[in-house]
Amino acid sequence: MADFATSTHRAKWIFKPQELKEKYKDANKRAKQALEKYGATRMEVDIDGSFSYAEPQNDAKASADKHSRPKALKTEEEQLLRAFYEFKIQDVCDAFKFPRKIQATALIYFKRFYLQWSVMEHHPKNIMLTCIYAACKAEENHVSAEELGKGIEQDHQIILDNEMLVIQSLGFDLIVYAPYRALEGFISDVEDFCDENLRQSDMIKILHESAKAEVDKTMRSDAPLLFPPGKLALAALRRSCEVHIAIDFESYLKSMLSRQHPAQGFSDFILSLNAIDALIKKLETPTLKEVKHIDRKLKSCLDPSSHEKSKKRKHRSKDDSAEMF
Repeated sequence: MADFATSTHRAKWIFKPQELKEKYKDANKRAKQALEKYGATRMEVDIDGSFSYAEPQNDAKASADKHSRPKALKTEEEQLLRAFYEFKIQDVCDAFKFPRKIQATALIYFKRFYLQWSVMEHHPKNIMLTCIYAACKAEENHVSAEELGKGIEQDHQIILDNEMLVIQSLGFDLIVYAPYRALEGFISDVEDFCDENLRQSDMIKILHESAKAEVDKTMRSDAPLLFPPGKLALAALRRSCEVHIAIDFESYLKSMLSRQHPAQGFSDFILSLNAIDALIKKLETPTLKEVKHIDRKLKSCLDPSSHEKSKKRKHRSKDDSAEMF
C-alpha cells in the first residue's frame, strides 16, 4: 500500500471544519431546490452510475397548494440520519465478523459519499449496504452482493444498482487509511517505552483492545474527515491510557515525537488530540423514535405519494423499525 503522506486520502479527503459544514449545507440546499422544482428529491440511478431527478410534476392541484408538499429535511436531521446508518454499518460488519479495516473503509466511503449528496437524494440505507460491499471488494474480502443482501434480508439488486454511483462519488479513490494499523505501531512503541513490569503484565494487551474500541467510536464522528489516521490512533490511545492509568501518555508522546517527528510541536499535537476528543464527546446515537420521524419525512421527499399514505398509516402498528434496516 502507498504511504499516507503521498495518498489521495491525504491530498483530497482531509478537510477543515468549515469546509465540511459548507459541503453539507450545499447538498441540503440542492435537494431543497429539487423538491421545489420537481416535487420530489429522488434521483433515478442507472447501473452505469448516471442519474437524473424525477420529471417535474404536472399535478395542478399539487402545484397550486405548496403546503401539501412534503417538508425538506434540515441539515441537523440529515446529520442524525447519517449517524444512525453509520452505527448500522458497524452492526452489519460485526454480524458478518468482518475485520475492523472493512468496517472503517465502509464508514469512510459512506462519509465521503454524503459530502457530495444529500440523504434526500439517495436513501442512506441503500448507500450503507453498497459502501460495505465496495469496502469488501477494496479490501479483498470477497462477499457477493447476494450473500450480503441475504444476510441482512435486503434486496441485493439495490447494492449493485448503486455500486457505480458510489464509486464515482468517491472519485474512484478506494484506498483509505484507517487508524488501526497506526495504532498497532504505537502499541509496539509503547511496549518498548514502558518498564519491564508493565511489559510482563497484560496491560499492553488491555490498552490495545481498549484503544481499538475507542477508534471504533472515533470512526462514527467527523474526525476521520478532519485528521490523519495517526492522530486518530494517538487520540484513542490517550483516552485508553486515561481509563486504565497504565502509562504517562504525555511523557510517551514527547518521547515519540522527539524520535519520529522532531519537527512536530508538542503543543500543536495536543491541540489536535483535544479537538478529536471534543468530537467524540459530541457523538450521539439517535434514538429509534427520532430516526423514524426523520425517515418518514425523508420518504415523503423521495416519494411524494408516500406523504398521503403515511397519514393513512397513523392507526397502524408503530412497530415498523424493520423498515429502517
